[in-house]
Amino acid sequence: MIGFLKNLFGQKSDRREYTLDKFETDIDRINKFNAALSGLSEEELKGKTDEFRNRLKAGETEDDLLHEAFAVVKEACQRNLGRKYRVMGKEAAWDMVPYDVQLIGAIALYRGQIAEMATGEGKTLVAVMPLYLNALGGRGSHLVTVNDYLAQRDSEWMGLIYRYLGLSVGVILNGQPPQVRKQQYACDIVYGTNNEFGFDY
Repeated sequence: MIGFLKNLFGQKSDRREYTLDKFETDIDRINKFNAALSGLSEEELKGKTDEFRNRLKAGETEDDLLHEAFAVVKEACQRNLGRKYRVMGKEAAWDMVPYDVQLIGAIALYRGQIAEMATGEGKTLVAVMPLYLNALGGRGSHLVTVNDYLAQRDSEWMGLIYRYLGLSVGVILNGQPPQVRKQQYACDIVYGTNNEFGFDY
């Protein structure tokens, strides 16, 4: 159990202290990459996911891709503004592009830090960037939330961006039969609750 917790959280000596200056450097790099993406066609932008996967297979790390990958998610958000889709059976229109402060939250999550955000400050959107980056390696990326409603809603709500970038998204809900759960776990990104993930683990 101790080994599992060390793998999950690392040791204090392994954690890098991140100052505001370091975050600002990261934000600058993400926004520079984002500006360069505006000239890409839609297919070229979507093709970045396969490019990133190939670069990981060639030996690059997720750290190497962080700024570019977050920029790609930001650009995907910009290009989908106004796009209609369904969330929990109702029509919705995509209306979010991450602000710099949300990029800071996303970097903190990716780095294994705690990002405290109040209701309405964009936690759901913030999680999209580290989930996308972590899913590129093909090991699956999971988001744990507090109830089935939020798991399903957020998988559908943020699913527009994941699917736009070529990733599959699933959700684990109470009462799903084993064959359905298996299909959901096979997705690149999976939403669920601590109870459901913990039970399956």
